[in-house]
Amino acid sequence: MSRVCELTGKGPMTGNNVSHANNKTRRRFLPNLNDVTLTSEALGRNYSLRISAAALRSVDHRGGLDAFLAKAKDAELSERALKIKRELAKKSDDGAAALA
Repeated sequence: MSRVCELTGKGPMTGNNVSHANNKTRRRFLPNLNDVTLTSEALGRNYSLRISAAALRSVDHRGGLDAFLAKAKDAELSERALKIKRELAKKSDDGAAALA
């Protein structure tokens, strides 16, 4: 399991531990990843994703998984999230065709 957020693409960063004596040793800053289950209202399904805490707040702020994926850039999304986004697009196209 990689340490990358499935919605934002946030991954590990590197930096230095700096001691009181100003000695520097390399370290890694890992993202705060959580396993969560998010519900898609349009598809009526639950999806289990591994996302960062910041991404979870962004999903809540934008009004749910559907709204977040509609605005998200494809380059940042994981393969699973891209698949969900394509399903949403297909569902909205089918809905628009039914109304016309």
